[in-house]
Amino acid sequence: MIRVLIADDQALVRDGFGMILDAQPDIEVVGGAADGREAIEMTRALRPDVVLMDIRMPEVDGIEATRRLMADGGAAPRILMLTTFDQNEYVYEAMKAGAGGFLLKDVRREELVNAVRVIAAGDALLAPALTRRLIEDFVRRPPPGQATPDALADLTERETGVLRLMARGMSNAEIAERLVVSEATVKTHVARILSKLGLRDRIQVVVMAYESGFVQPGES
Repeated sequence: MIRVLIADDQALVRDGFGMILDAQPDIEVVGGAADGREAIEMTRALRPDVVLMDIRMPEVDGIEATRRLMADGGAAPRILMLTTFDQNEYVYEAMKAGAGGFLLKDVRREELVNAVRVIAAGDALLAPALTRRLIEDFVRRPPPGQATPDALADLTERETGVLRLMARGMSNAEIAERLVVSEATVKTHVARILSKLGLRDRIQVVVMAYESGFVQPGES
């Protein structure tokens, strides 16, 4: 069973998402939190596998709650952030804080269920419509002269190419189509990239790629 905690200051969102997820045979909603502080306390007490975390909440917001939970190290759950199109400026900070995925609040039922399963399996989930606009509009250019991580030198030419496409917010299927290889091959490259760079998931790859200057917003 995938144990899920829902953190949102709107009771209707908590109840609605909870009903959808509880109806699945492999998902159990273990609790609901009305703000970030309560989300932290309940997460540490209940140990859910996935936390659906609203970005904007009173007391402690979702970004700060994510930072604090990620500081727990191996005990930290997977965080799936809930956002709206008018909150783009917060999403990059949530990526840096350690969120494993992002969903728009008007997500369809099947997309919500799939997202929870994807995140629970250890993969990252980036809503393309949100992420690609975010990358071009809100990712800050690195300071002049900032060097790329030394670990990038260990990547093969093909891994470097895959990394650039990942940084554009492309899915494994889209990368496979672009490079004319199988999706399984892309998954292997992604796993090796994460291992060599010491990163947790593809969201951390996006952050590293832009902050290090490996790619720049607007590059083709």
